[in-house]
Amino acid sequence: MIRRMATDARGATNPIPQFPAGFLWGVSTSAHQIEGAVDEREPSVWDTFTAEPGRVKDGSTAAVACDHYHRYPQDVALLAGLGVDAYRFSISWPRVNAPKGLDFYDRLVDELCEAGVRPVPTLFHWDLPVALDWLERDTAARFAEYAAVVAERLGDRVKKWITLNEPAEHTLLGHALGTHAPGRQLLFDALPVAHHQLLAHGLAVRALRAAGATDIGIANSHGPTWPASQEQADKDAADFYDVLLNRLFADPLLLGRYPDGIGELMPGDVEADLKVIAEPLDFYGVNYYAPTRVGAPQGTEIEFGGISMPAELPFSVREIEGVPRTDFGWPVVPEGLTELLTGFRERYGDRLPPVVITENGCSYEGIDDQERIAYLDGHIRALHRAVEAGVDVRGYFVWSLLDNFEWAEGYARRFGLVHTDYESLTRTPKASYGWLRDVLRAQR
Repeated sequence: MIRRMATDARGATNPIPQFPAGFLWGVSTSAHQIEGAVDEREPSVWDTFTAEPGRVKDGSTAAVACDHYHRYPQDVALLAGLGVDAYRFSISWPRVNAPKGLDFYDRLVDELCEAGVRPVPTLFHWDLPVALDWLERDTAARFAEYAAVVAERLGDRVKKWITLNEPAEHTLLGHALGTHAPGRQLLFDALPVAHHQLLAHGLAVRALRAAGATDIGIANSHGPTWPASQEQADKDAADFYDVLLNRLFADPLLLGRYPDGIGELMPGDVEADLKVIAEPLDFYGVNYYAPTRVGAPQGTEIEFGGISMPAELPFSVREIEGVPRTDFGWPVVPEGLTELLTGFRERYGDRLPPVVITENGCSYEGIDDQERIAYLDGHIRALHRAVEAGVDVRGYFVWSLLDNFEWAEGYARRFGLVHTDYESLTRTPKASYGWLRDVLRAQR
């Protein structure tokens, strides 16, 4: 069913496909990237990481960021003006640990509810308190305690919860390669970090259920893995990469087991832990940005997407040629989203809960951001093709509402629908904001 026409980046009118009734439209942010107000919370591993020279490309920190902590009413007004159903934000564990830290989220949730925007908090988006360490099993237990505290305070108004954001990236970039906080370079010795995050997720699901929550999921990053060629060495390398970045984090949650050869590398009583990790989910969150083309190791260290990939890895990441690229250099491949979702349905069958796209977005400069409009247009259509193919998709969240602190890239990358002037902190809606507003009106 087509209700309206939308204008694409070239000025032509194309029909926007109608999504099922009740489909959830939203945008996403994370606490460390937008809140600022670092003096009003405990420090996180990202505070210590960014304080080290050379860790962030422009030498910046998130001490102020977008100052969302003080300007949240303005940002909620932007959400209301955009017309989204929901706002996915993250709760800062270090802020909750500080005196009256939960008061901020009380105020934010109240403001959202008053504006008619559903609050969808993520409990962990990489900003671990400095006193904790994902290499230690006890951190999983502490996370469940923290989840219970937050749910007790906000659960009367929050109905949809996300436990963790992208444990794959936090493991790989933060603990295996050292390009993100806490900056460790453990390579495969980082596997316990993955296991303890998954265990933390399962324990948090139990804590949220005990607090009365009935709509719980996780936000995992996923993308198709394409072999660089049909040579066996390239296909084997791609299969290995797919296990590390996709199946290592989906199989335990959805099947209750690790991929072959992985479980014996994990610490503790893995079989008992898997029963916790595989607690039933109400939805499965997918963060999608692009496929990855992977080949056999090339024997030299390479830079890919701003990340140094050591030579000793049993694979090498290659460029995807013949497609547009964002200002970050990431390939733009909307059809990869359709491929990913239909592939997940085939792999996991009825073990796959309803899917929510918890992040999808791109980095482009400029306020008249026609490239972002084209990107979102293509990915929304690709998502609809997955729905038409029978995948049960219940929602789509754009990354991100605001330009913000982009981790080790600092302020050099702009993912926002709203431009942030980092000197004055003025917010200016971009062309993509208006385009998405019109698309959402067409879905009503």
